[in-house]
Amino acid sequence: MPDSSATPAEPGPAPARVPLVAVSGKSTATVALPRAFSSPLRPDLIQRAVVAAQSHRIQPHGTAPTAGARHSVEWSGKGRGVARTPRLMDSMRGAQAPNTVGGRPAHPPKVERIWTKKINRKERRAAFASALAATREPKLAEARGHTVPSGLSLPLVLEDPVEEITTSADAQELLRRLKLWSDVTRSRDGVHVRAGRGKRRGRVRRTPRSLLLVTSAPGKARGFRNLSGVDVVPALRLGTEDLAPGGSAGRLTLFSHAAVESLRARLGEVPE
Repeated sequence: MPDSSATPAEPGPAPARVPLVAVSGKSTATVALPRAFSSPLRPDLIQRAVVAAQSHRIQPHGTAPTAGARHSVEWSGKGRGVARTPRLMDSMRGAQAPNTVGGRPAHPPKVERIWTKKINRKERRAAFASALAATREPKLAEARGHTVPSGLSLPLVLEDPVEEITTSADAQELLRRLKLWSDVTRSRDGVHVRAGRGKRRGRVRRTPRSLLLVTSAPGKARGFRNLSGVDVVPALRLGTEDLAPGGSAGRLTLFSHAAVESLRARLGEVPE
């Protein structure tokens, strides 16, 4: 979950610098990333933070109190040479017991169960910083299945006009210019029907995750919203799960320059 109450970051290693790329695809200058991008990689903390975030979205559920127990049954008593299973009235057919057809479940899910998992505040912040640092590793991005052009410096920081793109055609043209459109087509070609019962519950298709675009505020870069697998998230709402879907770090991430500065302010760092 996003943590907007982060304390000022302690002095650490020198901040990393990456090229600042214009919408034309050419590098114009360099920009210093927040110190969190130089944090050590902690896959264990990232996994814990993602699982904790997922657990808060689980809706409590359980069976009806009388499920499988709506029968008119009787027990004939001991000494008759038959099992003690409850049976339907005037019949030898078993009912209502967990070992009978149509009987009650033995250990059903209960509504009062607490599904949420807790994680310490410092661990959550360390997981977020580690997920940010993982966006700098091309090998992690390739391990997730992303298509990373050779020689590309990650994460990709774009000039602020990228936030003014309002059509999918302009977004596609920019990604083609950056040689990243193949990752969107990978996601589009990978859409498939979900296996299992989830397809009966409104989750018919699964779409592989593609690029993540971080903006400075909500409502920006609207042209990227309809691209397959692409997510657009403002910097103040960016979370570990956005950077590491499913707990697997290294998502191919694009930042606007204003988003980098907004993220720096959120982390409590002083601009370089």
